[in-house]
Amino acid sequence: MAPVEQDALAVREQLFHERVRECIICALLFASLYILCHFIITHFKKHTDFTGVHDDEDAAVNRIALGLCTFTLAVALGAVLLLPFSIISNEVLLSFPQNYYIQWLNGSLIHGLWNLVFLFSNMSLVFLMPFAYFFTESEGFAGSKKGIMARVYETSVVLLLLTLLVLGMVWVASAIVGNDAASRQSLYDLWEYYLPYLYSCISLFGVLLLLLCTPFGLSIMFTVTGKLLVKPRLLEDLDEQLSCTRFEEAAVSHRI
Repeated sequence: MAPVEQDALAVREQLFHERVRECIICALLFASLYILCHFIITHFKKHTDFTGVHDDEDAAVNRIALGLCTFTLAVALGAVLLLPFSIISNEVLLSFPQNYYIQWLNGSLIHGLWNLVFLFSNMSLVFLMPFAYFFTESEGFAGSKKGIMARVYETSVVLLLLTLLVLGMVWVASAIVGNDAASRQSLYDLWEYYLPYLYSCISLFGVLLLLLCTPFGLSIMFTVTGKLLVKPRLLEDLDEQLSCTRFEEAAVSHRI
């Protein structure tokens, strides 16, 4: 084998090992987030929502919906933590550039995490969350055999009809606003245009909701903290306490 072919084979093997390592790291990170989100949801949900159902079919449906909601929450938490993780990993690599044990925090891993978060976010928004909602509300088509698959068929049909309805409304709105070839061609570019636009709009609404709710939450937090904490004696005014004591003594003497 020629030296050039050996070098190319070595480079391919190195790239393959790096891809496998990145996949393992991404899987471990997502598994950790999924377990954390599962504990969070099971802590805050009602006990009778998923475990107290007497029907085995309803219990299985609720468990599937719980898994989908946990997956979506894990993706959302990963999207929130991805930017701090990118900044911290960059600072660690700049601080220890020669350390072998932290070289896995490279740009390829961060880029892969961003792509996975974007993919799973759109999948959760477009498919998983509507599917979980319609799946818990479904009962199967009339006359069909009862079971999990009947609910899956009904949920799939309802979700398909909803997708067609939304696409039809978008098509009509696009035809009303701009009835040209460019606007009609942009409707076919779903992955490159509409999904990033949908992701950006939902992120914008989330940021606005956070800005709206954060001041009230902080004010309530400081109010509750002020009620729970005891005022230290070093900050008390002794002259004011003495004058209040004298007034109370004079009032008691006047009553006597």
